[in-house]
Amino acid sequence: MVGDGDSHAHPPRRTVLRGAAAGLVVAGAAGGGATWWWRGRHEQPPLYSETVALTSPTTRELVPAGRPELVFPGSRVLKSAAHAQQLNRQQQQWISSSAAWTRDLGEYDGLAQSALLDIHALTTGVPGGATVAGWTPLWRYVWPRDCSASAVALAVAGHPREAISTLTFLQRVQRADGWFEARYVPGTDQAPDDRVRQLDGSGWVLWAIAHVRRTLDSASGVALVQSMRRMITRSVGRVLISTNTSDFLPSPSPDYWELDDESALTLGTVAPLVAGLEAAPGLLTELGEHELAAAATGRRTELTDAVEREFGAYGWPREKRGSELDAAIAFALPPYVASAPAGATDALVKAAGQMIRPAGGLAPGAAWKDDGISWTPETAAFALASAATGDRKAAESRLRWLAEHRTSAGSFPEKVLADGAPAAVAPLSWTAALTLLALHELKS
Repeated sequence: MVGDGDSHAHPPRRTVLRGAAAGLVVAGAAGGGATWWWRGRHEQPPLYSETVALTSPTTRELVPAGRPELVFPGSRVLKSAAHAQQLNRQQQQWISSSAAWTRDLGEYDGLAQSALLDIHALTTGVPGGATVAGWTPLWRYVWPRDCSASAVALAVAGHPREAISTLTFLQRVQRADGWFEARYVPGTDQAPDDRVRQLDGSGWVLWAIAHVRRTLDSASGVALVQSMRRMITRSVGRVLISTNTSDFLPSPSPDYWELDDESALTLGTVAPLVAGLEAAPGLLTELGEHELAAAATGRRTELTDAVEREFGAYGWPREKRGSELDAAIAFALPPYVASAPAGATDALVKAAGQMIRPAGGLAPGAAWKDDGISWTPETAAFALASAATGDRKAAESRLRWLAEHRTSAGSFPEKVLADGAPAAVAPLSWTAALTLLALHELKS
């Protein structure tokens, strides 16, 4: 996700002006008003924090950049907190209770621990029971796509209770018509502003439920699907309605770039819908919703054909019949779908070559501004796609890069500057979740 003129999906609402005025951003904070400012092409954001650290089982604080000594090594617990030693023991016990594979990764053991610690700090005790995107104020919200990835990461790492809690939050906040808002305030279940709702969430949650279900024993899996009936049927209904068009493609909707004024349908919107419709029939059949399962199966074929016709035939660009490649190509590949569509793995490699930045990470898209900044969510998404499609060398290269560009406290930053310095928000749950999922794919 991207925003704030650039920041991952977590800025104030804004409209980005393209072309000659590409650096000019209009932003309205949640409380109202608008601020105009000029975004230079080579603005270099600072690191906002080293990490976030627990100060009690339900509270946490941002750790200032340059002060990693304020937390216990290998933890996300503030040394000065009341009962700090007990908090640290509890967090380490949680890490130790993770699935055995997270401690059997050789050189990547530390990377898995970093991902688990970041997710734990952004999940445990958060009001509402979901994973927030970050703890920096404008990121302290729950995004359905980030939250869906975190639920699956928690599940494969052996933490089903937290995974199910996250899915339960998403079911609670989903609208009756199947739509999700762009983001939610934890503890209130309300959107913080009037940002445009986003269709991709209805696909992401279906994919997440199916993948969490696979990690559970038979009885627990049945219980999960039954408990998620409302979100499953509402999400499938929303996707069917939105794709009930002459070409089976939905109208444009904001995607992970978070542009309220998206004028063209993007791969970042339709790829999660394909993934959701692939996951849906099995869930619906288990619920006894056979008619809806058949409808989802048929529409999945129709939507897949349409996406391959309007995106695949053009080399898998960001926009329908476009030309610029985008990080969303990773969403069109396993593990989001069972098999790679024609040409998509080649597009992944090509996109990476066009999106590479000086420090070695990736930008959100080939058309992204040339500011030299790498983004960790996109880099982690490509690591996951490479791991899931059998390109172990590429996956390991990106995972090593992520390991080498953590903050001094071990958290994943949102951005990495051209000189390799971590920047902007840290930690970021989407990066942590995608990294953990990539490691799991390599181990599987």
